[in-house]
Amino acid sequence: MNDDFYRIRRLPPYVFAEVNALKQAARAKGDDIIDFGMGNPDQPPAPHILEKMQEALHNPRAHRYSTSRGIPGLRKALSGYYERRFGVEIDPEAEAIMTLGSKEGLANLAQAISSPGDTILVPNPSYPIHAFGFIIAGASLRYLPTASSGEEFFDRLRRAVEYAVPKPVAIVINYPSNPTAEVVDLDFYGQIIDFCRFHGIYVLSDLAYAEVYFNGNPPPSVLQIPGAKDIAVEFTSMSKTYNMPGWRVGFAAGNRELIAALGRVKSYLDYGAFTPIQVAATAALNGPQDCVDEMRALYRERRDVLVDGLNASGWDCPSPPATMFVWAPIPEPFRDMGVMNFAKLLLQEADVAVAPGVGFGEDGEGYVRLGLVENTHRIRQAVRNIRAFLSRHGAHAELAKSA
Repeated sequence: MNDDFYRIRRLPPYVFAEVNALKQAARAKGDDIIDFGMGNPDQPPAPHILEKMQEALHNPRAHRYSTSRGIPGLRKALSGYYERRFGVEIDPEAEAIMTLGSKEGLANLAQAISSPGDTILVPNPSYPIHAFGFIIAGASLRYLPTASSGEEFFDRLRRAVEYAVPKPVAIVINYPSNPTAEVVDLDFYGQIIDFCRFHGIYVLSDLAYAEVYFNGNPPPSVLQIPGAKDIAVEFTSMSKTYNMPGWRVGFAAGNRELIAALGRVKSYLDYGAFTPIQVAATAALNGPQDCVDEMRALYRERRDVLVDGLNASGWDCPSPPATMFVWAPIPEPFRDMGVMNFAKLLLQEADVAVAPGVGFGEDGEGYVRLGLVENTHRIRQAVRNIRAFLSRHGAHAELAKSA
């Protein structure tokens, strides 16, 4: 058998595999691992969403093939969300499509718009599909810093467009950012749209964490910029907002050509999500939103317990303004060993699993991502374990001395 296939050759070994293997081995021995590694919500969807799902299950027609574009009611519900939340009008027939999670949508759009050798601009560090969706499609990448503060981002963007051959087809942006939790304002989006319209570059925005924010300022949408739909499409998801990650419901909205291209590819690949799931997702978007407020409050509480606890232990840990992640530089005494070795040591000696930052791109070296997916009791236990871990390595005293 030949395992040297072209697209597989372009995929490096999965960075998280080594840590995941150690985690599984530890659990097999009976160790109680506190797992911050994956952004996997631990709460169920709201009761009214589950009730609508159960109701739809009893409709005999609901078990037939669905449609890859999404049922009309769901696309209308997405349009209603954009109108309420962002003041943006979305045509549910031509400017909206349902995806099997935002990950599938990004990957299939990459297949639709990329040719081998095309140049795509992607952030680093970033959610892996932002880069590898296009790598699988055969494209070449130029990386931009995820950090948007100051002029560095736009200086790098201008240089990337000036020196890229061929000219970039598209740019991927993701704010609030996974993994860094950084947020941007409408002025940033305005500059992106002006620049990319001038250079004929599509803008692909991942807004999966639009509703997971803590500072009272809801993250904006790139589609709020006048004329953005001329070149931009935006991906959103039900996974984090409504605790529906396993349901695989996401959306793309915006530019008609991009939506049509994505729809054409999807029509060959899937029949859409199970209809009762789409019906329940419609109920989530159209129904009471108290569950979203509760989700936000839950992650805020967990964030504060984790960040305050780590800082009190001597681990300098910034508080994220959004997302369900904490993006933390590894403590100074451990930086020479590299983030992969630090993550493995933390798992082996403190029973705490984290995601090594290098798994999100080379610029993630020196950082770990901690998902707020354990309850506050277990977060406090993790903090105690980490404090003891730092003390055993003499790092607690050294960190306290340098503070």
